[in-house]
Amino acid sequence: MGSERPPDKTFVIEVKTKGGSKYFIYRRYSQFLTLHTKLEENYGPVNGIAPYICDLPTLPPKIFVGNKKDIAESRIPLLNGYMKGLLNSPAWLLMDEDLRIFFYQTVSDSERIPHALRRLRPQTRKLKKNSQHSSDVDRPRAEALFDFKGNAAMELNLKSGDLVYLLSQVNKEWLEGTVGDKTGIFPASFVRIVKNLPEGQNQVSLLRCYFHDHDRCLIREIPLEEDVIKCPSYSELLELMRNQFSETDIALNMLDADGDLIRLLDNSDMELLISKGKKTPRASNYFPWELHVTHEEDLDVYNTVA
Repeated sequence: MGSERPPDKTFVIEVKTKGGSKYFIYRRYSQFLTLHTKLEENYGPVNGIAPYICDLPTLPPKIFVGNKKDIAESRIPLLNGYMKGLLNSPAWLLMDEDLRIFFYQTVSDSERIPHALRRLRPQTRKLKKNSQHSSDVDRPRAEALFDFKGNAAMELNLKSGDLVYLLSQVNKEWLEGTVGDKTGIFPASFVRIVKNLPEGQNQVSLLRCYFHDHDRCLIREIPLEEDVIKCPSYSELLELMRNQFSETDIALNMLDADGDLIRLLDNSDMELLISKGKKTPRASNYFPWELHVTHEEDLDVYNTVA
């Protein structure tokens, strides 16, 4: 999902369906707040009715002091995280009428055009050098549907109608390509694919993780929009696991060479996870390390024998 803050102070949200189609909706912060309040009343730990109770993702709070533009800009990544958290909720919450209506495209939504859609671009990305091909007809390419003005040196400016030659798929939402002699990355939703990249270049990175839930162990392969060589931050992994397993009081762990769990505490442990974590031969789009998730208060999973 991508968000922007156009002049009327609404956020633009791109909604993708399972069938592969996509559309844009326009929502104010007050609409997020109204939705969250209703969900808290129906399903929150305090007022919810059993068994339909769950921990909802945290909505960015109201801010009463500060520059309105800066406030809106700072909310973009937080609201993206909030929406992704909602969409990882239990199935019965996803069927809630208020939640479904929030993501429906209204007539007013369909008549508007996202003129400056902001994206959460990848944190790190090395661009390829532009290379010449013998036949442009055989090259993967796309047509720009909207203007896109990049806000960083690595982003490629697009004008509606531009022919973009594709180099690679950075993640689900970003592509890399060239227009003329310029090379950069750009949001995939801003273009129409004419000839797609070879199948091997469209793989999503997968992280295998285990959730040790007292008397059972859940195994999940989580699709991520990052390169498998990337070292994540502790807070990124913790928030991801909380959303995936709908649990807040959890601990992150790695499995050492002896088969024992070692708890990860902060960013200083991330390099240990990458270098010492259990490595099993897998396909190239898998992270080479695994993550083990336990309940924070469950100390029985650790080997305490000296």
